[in-house]
Amino acid sequence: MTTLHWVGLLALAAIAGAVVPFQSAINANLGRGLGHPLWATLASLLVSIIVLLPVILALRLPLPNLTFITQAPLWMWAGGAFGVCFISLALMLLPKLGASGFIALALAGQILASLVLDHFGLFGLAERQLTTPRVLGALLLIGGVVLIQFSTTPPAHWQPLADQPLSKVRSFCGNPHSSSAAANSAQTPIT
Repeated sequence: MTTLHWVGLLALAAIAGAVVPFQSAINANLGRGLGHPLWATLASLLVSIIVLLPVILALRLPLPNLTFITQAPLWMWAGGAFGVCFISLALMLLPKLGASGFIALALAGQILASLVLDHFGLFGLAERQLTTPRVLGALLLIGGVVLIQFSTTPPAHWQPLADQPLSKVRSFCGNPHSSSAAANSAQTPIT
């Protein structure tokens, strides 16, 4: 693989990680508005299907291998359950921990689980032994998680956009008729 190819893959991985806090924050508001985090989890998964089906059709993918479906070990179907677990926990914990706190702690869990998966080559992954540099890297990342989570005080009250006045929601979403947008447009740019 070329260096440019690796840089592209790293950038895509960073983008994949960057969308997670947005997804979690949006779903937390959706859960509050719908009355329970599990309704937002279901809504999120339904939207995923609605978005994914046209992509599959546009790419003209062949039908799935039905023989494999009947012969696959049960653990191969657990990914969906893990997805529900992550989305549901994000909906419940993000308002309490904040976006950076939740993502930092989720990242710590991912790091530790990834080290175990790699070390033992679980689920068909290539075996990557636990070495001193890998442990030090994980400890540095987890140290960053601790700093992110415990260096701020929690807010006194969190109010999702779904519970806020419509004028504030419009302002947040960039409505050009809102007072904050008008105030921002009146400011002279810094040259």
